[in-house]
Amino acid sequence: MNINQFPMQYRKITVLVSASLLLGGCATFSKDGGFANVQQTTQQHIKQEIAWPKTKEEQSKINDKVNALLEHKLDVESAVQIALLNNKRLQASFYELGISEADLVQAGRLPNPRFSMLYAKNNGEYKIEQAFTFNIFSLITMPKAVEIEKRRFEQVQKETALAVLKLANHTRLAYFNAVAARELARYSEQVKESAEASAELARRMYKAGNWNKLEQAREQSFYADAALDYANARNKQVRAYEALSRLLSVSADQMTLLERLPDLPKAVEDLQPFEKAAFENRLDLQATRLQTEALAKQLGLTKTTRFINVLEIGPARVLEGRRNDPYKKGLEIGFEIPLFDWGTARVAKAEAIYMQAVNETAQVAINAQSEIREAYNTYRTNYDVTKHLRDEIVPIRKKILSENQLRYNGMLTSPFELFGDARAQVASVKNYIEALREFWLADSSLQMTLIGSNPMEGQ
Repeated sequence: MNINQFPMQYRKITVLVSASLLLGGCATFSKDGGFANVQQTTQQHIKQEIAWPKTKEEQSKINDKVNALLEHKLDVESAVQIALLNNKRLQASFYELGISEADLVQAGRLPNPRFSMLYAKNNGEYKIEQAFTFNIFSLITMPKAVEIEKRRFEQVQKETALAVLKLANHTRLAYFNAVAARELARYSEQVKESAEASAELARRMYKAGNWNKLEQAREQSFYADAALDYANARNKQVRAYEALSRLLSVSADQMTLLERLPDLPKAVEDLQPFEKAAFENRLDLQATRLQTEALAKQLGLTKTTRFINVLEIGPARVLEGRRNDPYKKGLEIGFEIPLFDWGTARVAKAEAIYMQAVNETAQVAINAQSEIREAYNTYRTNYDVTKHLRDEIVPIRKKILSENQLRYNGMLTSPFELFGDARAQVASVKNYIEALREFWLADSSLQMTLIGSNPMEGQ
């Protein structure tokens, strides 16, 4: 290159680099790391607040809110609020926002320039080469790289919001399980006490010779089964409480729950509104769409860069000869020549990944409709079963027990028959509690299917 052309070329490079640095300077971190968008999305579905404490002062305020809630009996909504404020795994997931935003900012910043120098000396002869180069190829790829990372950042925000709503749903399920387990343990204790009284009476009557051994053994067997059922019920209660405590990130002895499950609602909703909302609210579908769009952008970037991977340009000067000889000035350009790798493999891989994402997105859409229909069927069936138990079976068992109580008072029936009816009446109540629990679990799962797929994950 003609040395006389260097000043003009140098000025062009200087302007190019200055403009690039200005462009790179636009990539900055936001004040909240995208958390406000997550809050806005979650508040469309739940009324509880979420927080991302980053300082000791902010964490102290969260702890005060949690302790204030724990001072009262927890209903399902307050339990969800504690989980959203206090669950450490959820707090860890918020830092995915910071990681993704850092990738976005990094994509908008240019690589540092490179300085190289060759120094050689022999008998007073010098050879010195100096070059200051800059990867101008990053100017070509930066806009698309930034667009890709923007899509990924949006996707992470959707996924983080989905993680919040999944935790809320899992907390609801765990809360209903815990309250029901406590109720069932209480009724199992009543059955055990009834069976124990019956067994003791049978033992005394057998000892007095008023009853045969088979009948006494039958009552003893009832008591043994009831004692075993009570032990299992107590174990289920402990497990249910511990499952809830893990979601709330507090110890089980700090939680005081309501005495009983919420009553069955008077009516159920129709399926049509749920199906209509499937494609409007499903965050997993929105996230997969954003992922597919990012891959489409990435595919375009791959095609752009298939031939040239590195292109650096910058001013250079060379000294050959005596030390006081003038430098020769010019430009140094370096780039890869596609002699062996023409980039076809990278393009083929990108296209395959993109088509994979397209089909995955289509399957998510198909699954969304199917999951809602399935969840609604379970919801409606559990409602009908629970209503039947409440309105038909439990009242009948209660009426039978009342009639036998009158008969027993008139000495028209034995105490063992009365004990048996009491156990049957309590068993019908236990069945109702279990059915009511299953209804509220189904109700929570149905609501979750409007937001995203809901496999039960450990928290």
